[in-house]
Amino acid sequence: MKWANLALANVLMVMAAASVAAPAFTGVQEQVANVERAFAATMKARDHAAFVAFLSDEAVFSGGTQPLRGKKAVADEWKKFFAKPDAPFSWEPDEVEVLASGTLAKTSGPVHGPDGKLIARFSSVWRLEAPNTWRIVFDGGVEVCDCKKP
Repeated sequence: MKWANLALANVLMVMAAASVAAPAFTGVQEQVANVERAFAATMKARDHAAFVAFLSDEAVFSGGTQPLRGKKAVADEWKKFFAKPDAPFSWEPDEVEVLASGTLAKTSGPVHGPDGKLIARFSSVWRLEAPNTWRIVFDGGVEVCDCKKP
């Protein structure tokens, strides 16, 4: 009986570890995930110019009172997030879907505050605008409720 309990405990530990492991992306999914990670790295590096380089000319960012339309509008509004020495938030993709054509992709994942607390989930749409050049065309997010469960 002890061996059965020990075996069950080992299986449960392996399952728990697998459930928190980073998602495994392959092929074009991995390429897009890496682009999203590089985009997120611009915030950590405090590099607004690099952030802007990922924006499509047609970019639409939502989440404020009005959508931001166009690369310049997004760049101008987001400049405030790069003003201070420390990043106000960070993000990482945990979902990536790519059309069979390999020309359009959706990424989503958690957004964390500077203290590491989960504050939102983002969702972005990326378009392949030139060979090996993915640019973000749509971006938005939703705050995560810090509600007490009943």
